[in-house]
Amino acid sequence: MHPMARDAAKNKPGKRDPAVSVLIVAYQSGEYLSQCIAALEAQTFGDFEILMVDNASTDGAPQAAARAFPKVQLIEAGTNLGFAAGMNLAASRAAGDWLALINPDAFAAPDWLATLMEATRGHPGLKAFGCRQIMDDGSGRLDGLGDVMALPGFPFRGGYGHPDPGPVAGGEIFSTCGGAMLMDRATFDGLGGFDERLFCYCEDVDLGYRMRLSGMPSRVIPEAVVRHVGSASTGGPRSDFAVFHGSRNRIWVFIKNTPPVLFWLTLPLHILTTLVLFARHASRGELAAPMRGVRAAMAGLPMILAARRDTQAQRRVTSWDIARAMTWNPLDLLLRRVVIQRSTPR
Repeated sequence: MHPMARDAAKNKPGKRDPAVSVLIVAYQSGEYLSQCIAALEAQTFGDFEILMVDNASTDGAPQAAARAFPKVQLIEAGTNLGFAAGMNLAASRAAGDWLALINPDAFAAPDWLATLMEATRGHPGLKAFGCRQIMDDGSGRLDGLGDVMALPGFPFRGGYGHPDPGPVAGGEIFSTCGGAMLMDRATFDGLGGFDERLFCYCEDVDLGYRMRLSGMPSRVIPEAVVRHVGSASTGGPRSDFAVFHGSRNRIWVFIKNTPPVLFWLTLPLHILTTLVLFARHASRGELAAPMRGVRAAMAGLPMILAARRDTQAQRRVTSWDIARAMTWNPLDLLLRRVVIQRSTPR
């Protein structure tokens, strides 16, 4: 929906729009989907709508969930659009001033939305908020506490696999994880939403990077908690699908977004880190998928270089500003440590 058409719809007499639009993209989500929506229905903050895009699932889970939960607005994509285009489609139909994104295999604590909305009031200058994600396997381990960007241009989910530290102090992070986040919808629209060329994996890092380039940091709110299964629709984080898209998109995000001075300074580090990662894949006999990802990234180089020109033309910060938002410690990347900058609250 065009923004002007959306505004006209919102101004209809007697129509009251929700504060938040919760967006879900479902694909072969199975039993997790109903569990996800049931957790949303139990939220202590009630001023929200739920929009769910079905990416041509064959398991019937989206339709069953829509029947079981009348609050859900089901959008049939007709084909598998991927996470990026699916979320853009859901956002185009949303009425809320805030967009809450959640994966269909993520289960929000009852105060999840209330805590995030409280954060918007406590930090009125910020436009995106991340959560504390805990693995849904009873292990007490983190699934992530904000996304981190390492100096070589390698993003990772901070704290993945580490013991859950509980509600530690919040602060600025490089970007928010698309599996559970809250974002100002005007900012989302202004940035053009997710880059649909990425399909899925790293598309949230790309969006957060573009926010950074526009001078807008993100903040993690550790008190906002979701339990997350992780990669339930794609066969796991080490599946060929996940590794292919992750390998391709990581290169594209690096090329597209890294400011000029920082790009040339860190390009050797990016290549070296890629080779180290490939050696690890080779030791596991998993080299085919990442190699396909690199070949696809190189095949799309003209396209992504054109996207880089557009992205950098809109940049409002320096290479040094971006470098300061990254971690320079290689152990952070190696160990996937949490990196939260204790900045002055905004």
